[in-house]
Amino acid sequence: MTVKIYNTLTRKVDPIYPGGVEKKSIDEYPPLTLYSCGPTVYDFAHIGNFRTFVFNDLLKRYLIFRGFKVIHAMNITDIDDKTIAASNNEGIPLKDYTEKFTAIFMEDLETLNITKADEMPKATESIDSMIDIIKLLDEQGLIYKKDGSVYFSINKFPNYGKLSQLEKRETISGARYDADEYDKDDVRDFALWKEAKENEPSWDSPYGKGRPGWHIECSAMIRDIFKTTIDIHTGGVDLVFPHHENEIAQSEAAYNEPFVRYWVHAEHLLVNGTKMSKSKGNFYTLRSLIADGYSPRSIRYLLVSAPYRKQFNFSVEGIKQSDSALNRIDNFLVRLGDIKHTGELSTAVKELTQKFIDNFTNSLDDDLNISNALADFFEYIHSVNSLIDQNNFNELDSQFVFKTLHKIDEVFGFIFFKKDDENDIDKEKIDQLIQDRATAKQNKDFESADKIRKTLDSMGIILEDTKDGTRWKRKT
Repeated sequence: MTVKIYNTLTRKVDPIYPGGVEKKSIDEYPPLTLYSCGPTVYDFAHIGNFRTFVFNDLLKRYLIFRGFKVIHAMNITDIDDKTIAASNNEGIPLKDYTEKFTAIFMEDLETLNITKADEMPKATESIDSMIDIIKLLDEQGLIYKKDGSVYFSINKFPNYGKLSQLEKRETISGARYDADEYDKDDVRDFALWKEAKENEPSWDSPYGKGRPGWHIECSAMIRDIFKTTIDIHTGGVDLVFPHHENEIAQSEAAYNEPFVRYWVHAEHLLVNGTKMSKSKGNFYTLRSLIADGYSPRSIRYLLVSAPYRKQFNFSVEGIKQSDSALNRIDNFLVRLGDIKHTGELSTAVKELTQKFIDNFTNSLDDDLNISNALADFFEYIHSVNSLIDQNNFNELDSQFVFKTLHKIDEVFGFIFFKKDDENDIDKEKIDQLIQDRATAKQNKDFESADKIRKTLDSMGIILEDTKDGTRWKRKT
């Protein structure tokens, strides 16, 4: 079975063939080219944004897990209406303002264990390439200048609307719109180059001093990095129209070749049934949630566990449910680590593990069916726990299962989630406190034993008393 993904362009779940031609084996494919629409760095990204960024991460991790070589690019939008307005409000240069929020975004990616893209271009670094695209469109008579700005004439591009599947009657030709954001039901000729305005950064061009429109930015950065048609372009579903539709129009018109083979979009994250957005004020930032005591690991689990094509209602209750799932995983890891008796690697463990990997792979091959993949994972935990209960499990079996879990965590990214302060753990102190507690209990000094437990709890350590002694783990 090959990896399949829902392609917004075809409205089908299509097999992924990097380079556009099916090969006999994954090893024969060229590197898969993947581009993700990144953040506009005018403020803190909210959890709705991170829903898409976590999906990008899951997709990339799984493609690599399956053996594809992946080149991933994610852009930083550091010039648009929002960034300019925000920097002006703060009274600081645009570059200084956007660099601040770019650094914050990079820290947030690391907090959520999102792997960094291979390329992270900034829009302001590709201005010359944007002008080059506009020149190519100019040579074909697809642009016009009005009131100092340059526009793409969509009625001269016959395939306009093929991604969003708009009817021709829904496209209003000749109506210009300058803003970088507008209602997606209002289809208009879009700005490629905007006339310079007071208190805005600007660049020289054959079309006058000005700055780029939002849509031309991604087209230029993709061309700079990949030079030709790319395999997969991801983003939130809200970008299908007009942003991605406009990217297609200007790129395919300029270079006379397909722009993207697979368009993949993550659905909205909702709060109380409403799309999360800063304009509505119904949003959470990652940092505000962490400040309220919620774990980045639990937030990652929650976002990974939501099927990307389904709208997902975010709540703090959902984070608490993620805590419970992660506690089950952590208890399993602790139990595996307690296995000390020797023996040969059992056939039952090998067969059980192979069945799990097969099911896990089949689930994610099918349009990243994360619900089935997680069900496969927890069924595997249950089955291994049953073998341990039956005393049909030894240290080699434990090591084999640990190796399997590390392998699938290359996809999940939440099983062996590392915390920034993990190296600060004083294991000797913890072991000594546990020993002191055991001694206190033996002496029937239960008040002291309870105080020691509370001390460990304040250190973020959870104790579990078993027939084999007391074991400990970090809080999720």
